[in-house]
Amino acid sequence: MTKPFPERIALMNAMYRLPASERPNLPANAAERLLRFKATLMDEVHEIDEISAQVAAGADPADVLVAIADLLGDVIVYCRSEALKYGLPLEEVLDVIMDSNESKLGADGKPIYDSNGKFLKGPNYWKPEPRIKTLLQAKGIEVGGEH
Repeated sequence: MTKPFPERIALMNAMYRLPASERPNLPANAAERLLRFKATLMDEVHEIDEISAQVAAGADPADVLVAIADLLGDVIVYCRSEALKYGLPLEEVLDVIMDSNESKLGADGKPIYDSNGKFLKGPNYWKPEPRIKTLLQAKGIEVGGEH
């Protein structure tokens, strides 16, 4: 039986000797780490250009979908691994964010979109950050660790 995704990420981080924290942790080198993480994500973002070129060139739709799936999967793996490095309970954070997204509906209970298809904030919207902060504080935030 396959292990749950968060457990597999923890095993991967251990296998590759990547940092991991059991509690929310802001290490002393957080700024440097964030810039390295950004560089990794930007490498993935640039793959979108390659995939778009494949579509424009008339590539096999199955091959394009495989490339998109691989791109999205890689981004999720990188993000989940990065969250573990900071001891962030990502699945719980995502629950808060999804609850917040659901609060964006208009007064009529229908979604509001901008021209790019992004959800806009309705009258009952609440920001997720205060609830995320409460969640992290409940987990016991550490500052300046070497994880």
